[in-house]
Amino acid sequence: MSNNVIIALDFSSKQEVETFLANFGEEKLYVKVGMELFYKEGNSIITYLKEKGHQIFLDLKLHDIPNTVKSAMRNLARLDVDMVNVHAAGGSKMMQAALEGLQEGTPEGKERPLCIAVTQLTSTTEEVMQKELMIPLTLNVAVVQYAKLAKESGLDGVVCSVHEVALLRQTCGEEFATVTPGIRLASDSVDDQARVATPEIAREKGSSYIVVGRSITKASNPLHTYKLVKEQMEGQTV
Repeated sequence: MSNNVIIALDFSSKQEVETFLANFGEEKLYVKVGMELFYKEGNSIITYLKEKGHQIFLDLKLHDIPNTVKSAMRNLARLDVDMVNVHAAGGSKMMQAALEGLQEGTPEGKERPLCIAVTQLTSTTEEVMQKELMIPLTLNVAVVQYAKLAKESGLDGVVCSVHEVALLRQTCGEEFATVTPGIRLASDSVDDQARVATPEIAREKGSSYIVVGRSITKASNPLHTYKLVKEQMEGQTV
């Protein structure tokens, strides 16, 4: 694993991204491009980030009929991104189709992007899941069920809360990747996330990757904060 701290580029334009990345000099990062940025800038933002030498998690959370997802993933694989995702709620056939599309679209000599599945969004509480989504399970049971389905479908891992990682390690094994958003430093606001954790807790729980947004992007010194997050995630002391 070359970098287990992923910075969420939650910006609305390439210009904002360029301004932010100027803080990092020649540092090679693992960044997340979500819907807002990708739908504004399209493939060009991926090309720009790759030219800078950064790894990319393209976070579009595909959820559609299997054939549509397969075709979309075939195109995304050609962008040379490092990780993509789908909603596990799309079912096993859709997830299998996603993998097929990625394999078909990956250029010769390149590695297929990791494909992970969203279990439940970290903004989702158990009450919301049960009362609004009409899923009559505990949050942990629902997450485990989705994760097991993703593994059985051949996916590389899941997006989940830090607080679910240990449970997923027991049910899906150590090699199954856990990508955990909702990461904040102890002094930060939780904002709109319901299930959050610090980098230290993520390390202790066994997260494969953490996704950090506002703690770094809104910091007065983003590079310093990024290095602090990495040290905490890696168990280093300054």
